Amino acid sequence: MRGKEGVASLSHCLTLSGMEARVKAGIWVSMAVRLADQSGRPAMVLRKGDPDSGGILCLLRGREGCMVLSQARDAEGRPAWMRGTGKDPVSEAEADAYVERQVRRDPDLWVLEFEAPELRPPFEAIIL
Repeated sequence: MRGKEGVASLSHCLTLSGMEARVKAGIWVSMAVRLADQSGRPAMVLRKGDPDSGGILCLLRGREGCMVLSQARDAEGRPAWMRGTGKDPVSEAEADAYVERQVRRDPDLWVLEFEAPELRPPFEAIIL
């Protein structure tokens, strides 16, 4: 796979003979950080989770505040992202508190931080 399209396609699940193959969390995290780097936006892994099956939270820091995206599935079962902190930007303290609560519930979570002036992730995403 080459270019942004090839790397971004890793974020989608593959369907093989009716079985769903998922990308390992550690590989997906590497892809997301690389895409951010390619677009000139700083990214950082704040917390490493389970490299195979850990969930992922993405903390977006923008001009108007912060937003945390949490992994989800859309109505068709495709990978998507939910605005965990709500539709509108929140303060840094509110975003950090949300992340802390989620990590207490699931110690296998990865936490990524992206500089995102417009509160859009650097990777292709369906946001619910």
